[in-house]
Amino acid sequence: MTVTLKTLRKDEIEPVLPQLARLRISVFRDWPYLYDGSLDYEEKYLARYAKTPGAVIVGAFDDDVLIGAATGAPLDTELVEFRKPFTGHGLLPVEIFYLAESVLEPAYRGRGIGHGFFEAREAHARALGYQRAAFCAVLRPATHPARAAGYRPLDPFWTKRG
Repeated sequence: MTVTLKTLRKDEIEPVLPQLARLRISVFRDWPYLYDGSLDYEEKYLARYAKTPGAVIVGAFDDDVLIGAATGAPLDTELVEFRKPFTGHGLLPVEIFYLAESVLEPAYRGRGIGHGFFEAREAHARALGYQRAAFCAVLRPATHPARAAGYRPLDPFWTKRG
């Protein structure tokens, strides 16, 4: 398996949105997200990346199949639900690039693709003049009944990334 990362901007984004919608539903169905999405909602939600100046999708492709992706956009263009925790602490969304979702098929995890996602999005943000980036995570109690056996939290990965 040869995986290629591609940084997609503007007109390059729209063609991958149907694949990304399916991928999000598949990955986010599992712990810790427990998300039950629909293709219709996902495609509408993701369409904003093709229309938002400064937005990016970093796609991981095995041949021409999207097996993973990470999204990002200037925080001031994001949904109010994502901006509110920052503005509530006196931070200015216009100064922050938001590293949104990262999804990767389980068979491809542990190969450095996640680091590639962060590096490509951070490089994109720096090219736009941002000095700060942020992301969010889903937190659930360790005792949650849906927690998968053998689940490994991503905290060590994020800490290693700084």
